[in-house]
Amino acid sequence: MKKQILVTGGAGFIGSHLCERLSLDPNNIVYSLDNYFMGSRDNHVDNVTYIEGDVGNIDNLVNFSPHIIYHLGEYSRVEQSFDDIEKVWKFNKLGIFAMLEFVRKTKSKLIYSGSSTKYSDGALGRTQSPYAWTKASNTELIVNYGQWYGISYAITYFYNVYGKREISSGKYATIIASFIDKMRKGEDLTVVNPGLQRRNFTHVDDIIEGLILVAEKGHGDEFGIGNPKSYSILEIAKMFGGNVQMLPERQGNRMSGDVITTKTEALGWFIKHNIEDYIRKLEKNNWKL
Repeated sequence: MKKQILVTGGAGFIGSHLCERLSLDPNNIVYSLDNYFMGSRDNHVDNVTYIEGDVGNIDNLVNFSPHIIYHLGEYSRVEQSFDDIEKVWKFNKLGIFAMLEFVRKTKSKLIYSGSSTKYSDGALGRTQSPYAWTKASNTELIVNYGQWYGISYAITYFYNVYGKREISSGKYATIIASFIDKMRKGEDLTVVNPGLQRRNFTHVDDIIEGLILVAEKGHGDEFGIGNPKSYSILEIAKMFGGNVQMLPERQGNRMSGDVITTKTEALGWFIKHNIEDYIRKLEKNNWKL
């Protein structure tokens, strides 16, 4: 029997990689639900059915009962969430309620992408930005739905994912993609003060491996998928070798975060990639992916 799988945010950076990987299995029928706020049709892959719309309208957009739902389709930027709080509320809070009611009806297994900001700065990070709070409170609501209604779920946490298809320019650009773009153009690398913020950069392929493993074997909370080794943003900039331009501090910019991979590693997951090798490979290729 073929397995129907829905990926929300399937046209985004991580979601497109997940769709691509899942679509390689002939036993899977893969669907994407994306509103294209940060997703792109350029990220579409073969053998995936694409549905356009908000997760908040999932009950009207998805007319089947998926075996598994990977819910990646939420607002996912920290500092920018202060300016985008209406979008954060719509995509994250209204979206999670609609998703949980859908899961309750369809009996699907929900794999949720929580945010590692929940564990940053001694657990203070969960309230440091609108984004962080919505993501942390969403994980609590999922756990409660599990207790109240018996839904099947597993909650994962990503750590500064990098790889192909990242957003490289504009206010939603990610650090690594932005640095690659600036090196290619000969521009200064911009680093937010103090530059000592530590991040656990994790390759998207490692994230996908973890997600699929958790979907197969995991249940409950605290399935972290992250590289245990951290680097400061200044250390990363020095690896790239470009000139650095320091920017003013930003609200919500956490300093560090705990990596909680014990439960994921117990399922057989482990890190296969590291950021240093990735940067060296890019440099040899003149900063072309």
